[in-house]
Formats: sequence, C-alpha cells, structure tokens
Amino acid sequence: MGFIARQLVGPMAEFVESVWVCSNAPGPWRLERVLPSGRAQMVVNLKEDETRSYLGERVERLPGTVVSGIGTRFEVIDSAEQEEVAGVVFRPGGTLGFFGVPAPLLGDVSVPVEALWGVRAVDRLRDRLLAAEGGAARLTVLEEELRGVWAGRALHPAVGFALREFGADPGMARIGEVAEAAGLSQRRFGERFRDEVGVSPKRYCRLLRFQQAVAQAHGAARPDWSQVALECGYFDQAHFIHDFQAFSGITPGAYKERRTAFANHVGT
Repeated sequence: MGFIARQLVGPMAEFVESVWVCSNAPGPWRLERVLPSGRAQMVVNLKEDETRSYLGERVERLPGTVVSGIGTRFEVIDSAEQEEVAGVVFRPGGTLGFFGVPAPLLGDVSVPVEALWGVRAVDRLRDRLLAAEGGAARLTVLEEELRGVWAGRALHPAVGFALREFGADPGMARIGEVAEAAGLSQRRFGERFRDEVGVSPKRYCRLLRFQQAVAQAHGAARPDWSQVALECGYFDQAHFIHDFQAFSGITPGAYKERRTAFANHVGT
C-alpha cells in the first residue's frame, strides 16, 4: 500500500487538511526523529495498540490512538509503529471542532484520544480501520468517524484572516499590521490566535519558515543553505541555523545526512 492520502471536500475541509494511511514492510528496528510540522495530527497505530515516545533513556507509553497539537520541538518515535498506521492532519485551529479542548492543551504532547472521545468511540474507530479492506476504504472510515464527532465550530474571523496572511508569506508577515487589519489590538489578537491555533503568531510564523526550509532541503540533492535561508525569509544564515536547531535539535547539515523518504522524519 505504501503511503496514500486524501484531501477532504466540503465544510470539514476548512479544518482537516487530509486523512492518510501508511503500510510498510517490517524493517530493521530504529528510532526516528520527527520534526514539528506546524500541523496537529491524530495518529492510529494499527499494528499494536500502543504509542511510544523516547526521551533519552525514558520511554513514554500511551494508547495507540493519540492526538498531538502544533508542536514546537522534535520527538523521537519507534519505527515499528509506522508499519501499519492511519491518521488525520488538521489545519491550524482545526482541532477545536473535533476534540473540544483549547488548542494549547494539545501542544508538544500526545494525548490519548480516548480521554477526549471515550474508550468506546476509539475502539470503534480502530475496529473499523482494521476491518476495512484496502487503503481507500480506510480513508473513508477516517472521514466518516470525523464527521460523526465534528462540532462545526468556526474559527474567529481574525484568526482565519491571519492564517491566510501568514501562509502567503511567513517571512514577511508583520504581526502588528495583521492584527490591525483584523480589527483587534495586538494583545487581544495574540490571545485569540493562541487559544485557537495553540501557539503564538510569532512562533507559528517561525514554524512555517522552518517547514519551508525543510521542504527545500528535503527536495535538493545538495542544498545551498545560504539560498535556502534567503528564500525562506531569514535575516541571515546564522538566524536560519539557530531556528533550524531550535526546532529540530540538529544542524541543517545533519538533516541532509539523515533525511528519509518523509521530509519530517530523520534518522537518529
């Protein structure tokens, strides 16, 4: 099956970027560093009902269905969990309509979905995914289950406006100007943005720039780091390297050496 994804259509598409499934043949056991993507995700480990996160010598074990908000630091996962997995990528602010908790509570953590939806709902989702025949059928199951819990909550207009402005050019975005154009004081705008997206406007723009740099580096055989920094809106290469290390824990050069088939997954 490999990796397949489907973008949603209709009203939910404003809050859900895609649903996806991934199936890989078993390989040598390894740990992988997962970089912050600027998106919240729900992930269902179908091979086993467990999620493991590695923090130095400590292993955190959670149920196999978890949701993580917009993160600002990397995490280390077990590659075995990627053999049979399904998930949902939420647009910024999109988790509010499905989980009913303020977005900051999901940031930089993995929260068992059973704590938010209940054990029976998560068991039903998992059972339906396991019973579905083929990747397309599993994508349909994910859509149907999301539709069943969706509260239809809309983003605050100022937040929606800001997300469009920041997405158009995060390197040039001026937060004060965006707040003024949205009709809010900068303080009130920051509070509203953080409540719905999970991070401050400044941190969100930094994540977008970082992700632009990751995408360029992943797609180039021999990345020109000075050019990457310039095109992604960094003042200079020093600022670029500082931000890259802050989010990934490694240098751009180490990323190039350890990159995998997926841009945000890096060998340890």
